[in-house]
Amino acid sequence: MADYIFTSERLGFRRWRHDDIEIAISMNSNKRVMEHFPDLMTPEQTIEMVERYKKHFAEKGFCFYAVDELKSGRFIGLIGLQTVRFEADFTPAVEVGYRLHSDYWGKGYATEGAKRCLDYAFEDLKLDRIVAFTSPGNQSSINVMQKLGMKKTGEFDHPLIPESHDMRRCVLYEIHAG
Repeated sequence: MADYIFTSERLGFRRWRHDDIEIAISMNSNKRVMEHFPDLMTPEQTIEMVERYKKHFAEKGFCFYAVDELKSGRFIGLIGLQTVRFEADFTPAVEVGYRLHSDYWGKGYATEGAKRCLDYAFEDLKLDRIVAFTSPGNQSSINVMQKLGMKKTGEFDHPLIPESHDMRRCVLYEIHAG
């Protein structure tokens, strides 16, 4: 059994392992999974992403965790918390995020996992506010944010996405402790 930092009813949240890389590469190069991201990720970019999450965990004690389906023990994607990596009028902030392999869509895992991460953020980490953002066309992700009780607080141009890219515009959602 994996060494979980915490669990929800059906999911286990843990640190990243080397054997997660192959599935993460498959997920990040899948056109359906990455439909609302600026580009597919190369294997090298996925490895850099995982290393960034490991470093964030070492420095902050939380990250976008590797997530397993408890019933099968399979790694299914990432759900977690991370410090927003750019400056904007809503930063500094911690965001909740989720990206699951498409085989695990439609099961409520993103909502369940993000809810558990919000509980962890407010109860254990004692954070006061969590943000989430996505492109305006990503209705599935917006639905998760709304199910979590997050409220839309604005829109912004993502500074890490080129000005000419149609996914530069993002919607911003927030939720506060209590």
